[in-house]
Amino acid sequence: MSNEALYFTSAVGFEAARKVTLLPEGHRSRREHGHSFVAKVRADATSNPGFPSGSEVSALQERLALAVKPLDYQNLNNLLDQPTDENLARWIGGKIDLPGIKSIGLQSTVDEGVDLDADNRVHVWRRYRFEAAHRLPNVPPGHKCGRMHGHGFEVILHSYQDLRTGSIGIDFDHLDAVWHPIQMQFNHMCLNDIEGLENPTSELIASWIWRQLKPALPELSWVTVYETASCGANFDGEHFRIWKEMTLDSSLQLKRAPSGDPRRQIHGHTYVLRLHLQAPLDKVFGWAVDFGDVKDLFNPIFKRIDHQPLHEIPGLEDCDTASLARWIKSQSENILPQLDRIDLYETRGCGTILSWAEDGPALPI
Repeated sequence: MSNEALYFTSAVGFEAARKVTLLPEGHRSRREHGHSFVAKVRADATSNPGFPSGSEVSALQERLALAVKPLDYQNLNNLLDQPTDENLARWIGGKIDLPGIKSIGLQSTVDEGVDLDADNRVHVWRRYRFEAAHRLPNVPPGHKCGRMHGHGFEVILHSYQDLRTGSIGIDFDHLDAVWHPIQMQFNHMCLNDIEGLENPTSELIASWIWRQLKPALPELSWVTVYETASCGANFDGEHFRIWKEMTLDSSLQLKRAPSGDPRRQIHGHTYVLRLHLQAPLDKVFGWAVDFGDVKDLFNPIFKRIDHQPLHEIPGLEDCDTASLARWIKSQSENILPQLDRIDLYETRGCGTILSWAEDGPALPI
């Protein structure tokens, strides 16, 4: 498709201490403290940085590792006056010096982080958790979700802002404050008992949260609801998106790896595959697409790649994540017409994003 976009993604961790003195007096982050940071980069595959064909992801990770090396086991205030997540992402972006960088991300904990794009717009996200029960009253007879059951739900609030030269976007404490009333309503509750959530699908939970928070948080850009660790829904005030995540354990050989590269030999990965789908909300069921239907329809394709030698699959150009993502798209587009994005990671945060729609929210790694 003409609007298809392919991105290479890589991630590197580092340990560092910092204090952020621009925050108000008494704020905990004004004190010196430490984090296990994760730096992330997303690059346009058409930018042609000169990496070996088929080895772009590992080459990008090597370049990112060089950029963050000066930060590892350091006091970040010795390098930056205000080492906020936003300023760290900006600093890392200045060290990579590659064409086609779409975004630089900095994940300071598993529950919060920022992504800074090439136009200096910042995406701030914060994750919350609650324990609740629900049932879906409109599903067909026998559907397991029609029974009362429960989940450890997770919610991510996303905010996009034009940061310009600012050092910080929305303070995470502000997100905590606007989220707190919903936490009190949801945690250890039955969601069906809450007005407006009589049919509490992930999509309708996301849109309910959006309506509650948008007046108090005008910067809100997406609400993400994880129903389980492997599936969830996004809502941006207009569009509903879902994703279904799975892992596959496969062997491979990279035909196009440089001569002497060990990846030309048989090796393997536990891949993380995330399928993204967009569709109008079904007015009866209250979902865009049933997660169970996605799993069932995709299962024949999944069986062809899970616990299989990928290099023996007919029609697969090579076993790099970009080639495999395009193969998955070609096999899926007739059975899952709502599919518009595929994320495929061979290790944590390192892989390919293939998209043929507007960008959805960046999810944590």
